[in-house]
Amino acid sequence: SMYRFRGYWWAPDGQRLLAARVDNSPVQRWWIADPADPERPPRAVRYPAAGTANADVTLHVLRLDGSRTEVTWDRGAYEYMAAAEWDSQGPLLSVQSRDQRTVMVLAADAVTGQTTPLHTERDDAWVELAPGTPARTSAGDLVTVSDRDGSRRLVVGGAAVTPDGLHIDWVSGTDGEAVYFTATDERDPTERHLWRYEPGQGLSRCSADPGVHDGEAAGGTVVVLSRTEGGGAVTVGWRDGTRAAIASLEAEPLLKPRITWLTLGARKLRAALLLPSWYQPGTRLPVLLSPYGGPAMQRVVRARGAAFCEDQWFAEQGFAVLVTDGRGTPGRGPEWSKAAFGDTLSAPLDDQVDALDAISAQFPGLDRGRVGIRGWSYGGALAAIAVIRRPDVFHAAVSGAAPHDQRLYDTHWRERFLGLPQQNPEGYDRSSTITGAASLTRPLLLIHGMADDNVVVAHTLRMSAALLAAGRPHQVLPLSGTTHMPTDTDSQLLRHELAFLAGSLGVARPDADLR
Repeated sequence: SMYRFRGYWWAPDGQRLLAARVDNSPVQRWWIADPADPERPPRAVRYPAAGTANADVTLHVLRLDGSRTEVTWDRGAYEYMAAAEWDSQGPLLSVQSRDQRTVMVLAADAVTGQTTPLHTERDDAWVELAPGTPARTSAGDLVTVSDRDGSRRLVVGGAAVTPDGLHIDWVSGTDGEAVYFTATDERDPTERHLWRYEPGQGLSRCSADPGVHDGEAAGGTVVVLSRTEGGGAVTVGWRDGTRAAIASLEAEPLLKPRITWLTLGARKLRAALLLPSWYQPGTRLPVLLSPYGGPAMQRVVRARGAAFCEDQWFAEQGFAVLVTDGRGTPGRGPEWSKAAFGDTLSAPLDDQVDALDAISAQFPGLDRGRVGIRGWSYGGALAAIAVIRRPDVFHAAVSGAAPHDQRLYDTHWRERFLGLPQQNPEGYDRSSTITGAASLTRPLLLIHGMADDNVVVAHTLRMSAALLAAGRPHQVLPLSGTTHMPTDTDSQLLRHELAFLAGSLGVARPDADLR
């Protein structure tokens, strides 16, 4: 949830190590069993569900002689150690309050462990943690990201250096006084580019083609990793201006996405429409919405990925597949992403409906009498709430690995949007699909991996129990031995989803050679 992927950081001289110590003993213990193998004992996991105790995280300087010094800060007020680094000026870290509305950047003394505040960031909803920050340039200028005047800006030495409408995603790092970062321009949030900022030279973009670009830089050498509609590519640029490509051996998909990029409705929703390769104008097609729609990621980006290949596969079966990024998704600035604060489902659902309304006006061949929706994880919750709240729009849904009960999800991610369940029970009820289970009138397929330790299977079991208690017919597909993201069963799972959607919507299957 914090995008902190490591727990140790070497000093530049290689003689000391900054290390996080994570004590999980305060965290409640949950048990994950495999009902398909009753001889195997349940597996214990520590899971900090919303409103419960977190792990106790401390930070230490470790030396080669075995001695250590604890880095100190007010851990009562700032219980999250969000990021750390050790550069030429010494250890650097950021800590975050439990309500996530305050983040403080601290410089640490590697000898005494004492810390000095360098910067404090506050927000009425939550302070967005930008991966790669905090950082410092060679001269010691602090690099942070701040939501200011409607844009998520790069801040170097206390000054915002990026313009209106350019929203920072990651800070890749510093190279001397230059700062490399990725960002989206709200004029076209379907692209993400690698940028460079250096005092006296200003901003320059390091990537060119439409797509999603990341990169790293050191010693004047820049490596750009690109994902476009044509696939992946890696290029290297040197200080003297020469460039070279690193060959990609990535396999080409057998079924390539055929995407029409769209901007829909009053909120200029970015969407992708995928039609069958055999489609002829005038053909009536049922519609399948395939969103993620939540805060963790954008789906509508100009990069070929597995999800768009799946969407095209469904299109070949006779659907018009619509993918839309609504409010709550990243890439369009603080106000857009924080529209999910306090209510994680209502605005995203409204945007899916608005996108469907808008595209129906542009493509009259879409059959509004046969509309399905499928999604996984947050997208699964969005699919379930769609058929519950808007049966006038959606006629069938596939909900995979969905967090149906918000109280069962983890502290840092869930409390970011809803606060503590003890203080905001109404918000948790409003954002849980179980609350509306008794209103279901449309076909709903629930799918969940029995070994899921991220969104535990209890979410779907509780949802099914609520539906059954209310007398609402539905289907449940348990995936034995599967965690949050299925792998081995992918192809058969897609066929099962297709059979459910085709049967529920009355979709005639195309000829076998087209499948």
